Amino acid sequence: MTFSSLFLRRALLLVSMLAGPAWLTTSFAQTASAAAVANEYRLGPGDVVRVTVYQNPDLTLEARIGEAGTVSYPLLGSVRLGGNTVSQAEKLIADGLRSGNFVRQPQVSILVVQVRGNQASVLGQVNRPGRYPIEVADMRLSDILAVAGGINAGGADTLTLVGTRDGKPMRKVIDLPGIFRSDSRQDDVIVQNGDVVYVERAPMVYIYGEVQRPGAMRLERDMTVMQALATGGGLNLRGTEKGLRVHRRAADGSLQVLTPKMDDVLMPGDVVYVRESLF
Repeated sequence: MTFSSLFLRRALLLVSMLAGPAWLTTSFAQTASAAAVANEYRLGPGDVVRVTVYQNPDLTLEARIGEAGTVSYPLLGSVRLGGNTVSQAEKLIADGLRSGNFVRQPQVSILVVQVRGNQASVLGQVNRPGRYPIEVADMRLSDILAVAGGINAGGADTLTLVGTRDGKPMRKVIDLPGIFRSDSRQDDVIVQNGDVVYVERAPMVYIYGEVQRPGAMRLERDMTVMQALATGGGLNLRGTEKGLRVHRRAADGSLQVLTPKMDDVLMPGDVVYVRESLF
């Protein structure tokens, strides 16, 4: 065996090793293609689409997808586009034109002019409440909150997601900061058509009596009596820690009057009262 032939065989072996097995390359390509299709937006009722066929201007159509998910297309009649991705809808129309011998090699392009078919509502304490289109299949809770401008200053750390999953009503209370404290995106759920995201108003506590700034204040997570007093500017010259009282509404609606410690955690709706010192 000559040096040149030996070199050629080794070079071919190296190329095949770098390229990897053919089945592995094919499997990877199929997996990537399937993932791309899964994440592509699916057309729905109310979406406005523009269909064009290369070199066939008479087949151009701009129409709104009906409630049944169909549009009336020239030569083909009623075509069901709802539930399909854009690429699937393009292929559906192209196959119809080809099988009907209307166009020999149709090149169909579909542009989504308006997204109206898949929407979710964001309500409550957000900067821009309203209905927003779900433009990708894997749009998550954090994504649609960002589209709505985020939670405003009066919003709570928890929100409620209401919708339908597998044909059954679904209601889920989600701790928003918890989404970002974990590597798992379990609570950063994928938003689906018809979902409603409601951001609660932040819980409040009330402080009055002998403090510098009496009034209502936002109840931060695990806020203690001492922290609430500090937020209220602290006791004034007439106030005393010995006269602290917390008025709390019990589960049965009755009013409880508690004598708290400084490190006791407050509850939503608590009223902290600071008495005047007698000396």
